[in-house]
Amino acid sequence: MELNYKSFGQGPPLVILHGLFGMLDNWQTIAKQLAAQHSVFIVDQRNHGRSPHTEDFNYRLLAEDLRGFLESQWIYRSHILGHSMGGKTAMQFALDYPEMVEKLVVVDIGPERNHSSHTDIFGALLDFPITTVQSRKEAEAFLAERLPDYGVRQFLLKNLSRQKTGGYRWKMNLPVLHREYQAILAAVELETPYEGPALFVRGARSNYLDPERFDEVRHFFPGAQIQSIPEAGHWVHADQPDQLLAAVQNFLREA
Repeated sequence: MELNYKSFGQGPPLVILHGLFGMLDNWQTIAKQLAAQHSVFIVDQRNHGRSPHTEDFNYRLLAEDLRGFLESQWIYRSHILGHSMGGKTAMQFALDYPEMVEKLVVVDIGPERNHSSHTDIFGALLDFPITTVQSRKEAEAFLAERLPDYGVRQFLLKNLSRQKTGGYRWKMNLPVLHREYQAILAAVELETPYEGPALFVRGARSNYLDPERFDEVRHFFPGAQIQSIPEAGHWVHADQPDQLLAAVQNFLREA
């Protein structure tokens, strides 16, 4: 599995993993800022962006993809940062390969099974006239009838790619993501807790990382710190990038 990636900077390695429907470009601005102190790798996970499309999709596989990517870069210990679905990949990787994780940063997701929250998005994307749409303006108009949040629409439209032969296609593997949605919602698999340093960052306006379930986080990650970012929803890196950047930098600098 040769994952698509970009890299910036020099220093101790740091890998950043995007969430569902995302791609590496979602984190490029923050990656470039972190590159002042680190060799930063932003990666498209399988079935997203420019990485390979496959029929299989679960967190153990995504963790294996990450292991293979690190070894292909001759990296055997790294900081790992993941958001949402990417946060679950990062958690699973830390649980499966703790010796390869220097510090773990998880953004707005916990280790438990999540509730379904993408029904409207999947419905809009599956009904989207991908074979006939003629322009991004037309695509935006179609999604606007289904999805009222402008930011969500723009996020999803980043997946729309014009083909050289004309027309558009999705960068993501939409059929497999829809079919394997229950695997995306699933809890990470615990055999032995990850004892290393971990930072869990939640958006204060998000319900993905419930403060009432922090004990569950510490069951998997006994050394976890948990920090809330005010005025941020689930997309913390879009809502409050400076505050998130400061939290990550401070954590990575700690002895």
